[in-house]
Amino acid sequence: MTVCIPDFQRALYCVFLFFLTLSCWAQTKPALKKSGNPLFPGWYADPEGVIFGKQYWIYPTYSAPYNQQVFLDAFSSPDLVTWTKHSRILDSTAVKWAKRAMWAPSIIKKGDQYFLFFGANDIHDDKKEVGGIGVAVADNPAGPFRDYLGKPLVGQIHNGAQPIDQFVFNDKDGQYYLLYGGWGHCNIARLKADFTGFLPFPDGTTFREITPKDYVEGPTMFVRNGKYYFMWSEGGWTGPNYSVAYAVAKSPFGPFERVGKILQQDPKVATGAGHHSVIQVPGTDDWYIIYHRRPLTETDGNHRETCIDHMYFDADGAIKTVKITVEGVEAQALK
Repeated sequence: MTVCIPDFQRALYCVFLFFLTLSCWAQTKPALKKSGNPLFPGWYADPEGVIFGKQYWIYPTYSAPYNQQVFLDAFSSPDLVTWTKHSRILDSTAVKWAKRAMWAPSIIKKGDQYFLFFGANDIHDDKKEVGGIGVAVADNPAGPFRDYLGKPLVGQIHNGAQPIDQFVFNDKDGQYYLLYGGWGHCNIARLKADFTGFLPFPDGTTFREITPKDYVEGPTMFVRNGKYYFMWSEGGWTGPNYSVAYAVAKSPFGPFERVGKILQQDPKVATGAGHHSVIQVPGTDDWYIIYHRRPLTETDGNHRETCIDHMYFDADGAIKTVKITVEGVEAQALK
């Protein structure tokens, strides 16, 4: 005997099978790997993110009281998810003039060598104290690094800028610049080709101030679609309102008019989100912001951890507000 199934029942049965199949697929489909935040254990701050070959690298400050902050570690990853620690790539035994507060490294490859710029000693009076911004060099991004100059590259206070928070920027014409400065002032200077000193500007000056409104410290710069993006940190680094803002100009000298904040605390996730760097995946318009923040459970100013999240632009090139997350970003291998 043939049983006839009404059309509406047949339709309901097909819908049931569709959702059953979808449910089974969702349960068996492997979840995308994510980095999670923080990226690696330990108290680390002021992270400098960079790509060397097919590896992502992060060079942070070891976040501890200044007298204990006398070495630098580095971390590498093939995909932003799995990280390998490289311990003590530089420490004060290799830099005889550095006694305390080694921080905020910036690294660049030139030829077959890697040059690591760092701050040391937290000087406040250049007439009585030795310290400032130094340079170390190695043949491998994991070090070991050795002192390059035997003295600070910047050991005096120019234009009111404390010599800390250095960032090396390679412009499209091949010129290397050093951007740096705390105490609410930021300088830019032209580096010599061998990084042993500076080339004066046409007006005879060596350090040119480019400080935008509300700048505090932590400068970084990149170029996208012919525009120079200058970013910095605002607020106090030990407080919850530490944050990142930016400006855009047609040259690395500005003038830089503050656009607004793009990274700050989320009271549901973490506080003190700031002092960052930026990575662009080569050949793509994929951008990441690497920064430090303080867990909600912590009140110690040095208890900072390194995190990563996506950074997006709108159709006009403005940086969208970054959403800080616990999940981090998806795995992305370099080609």
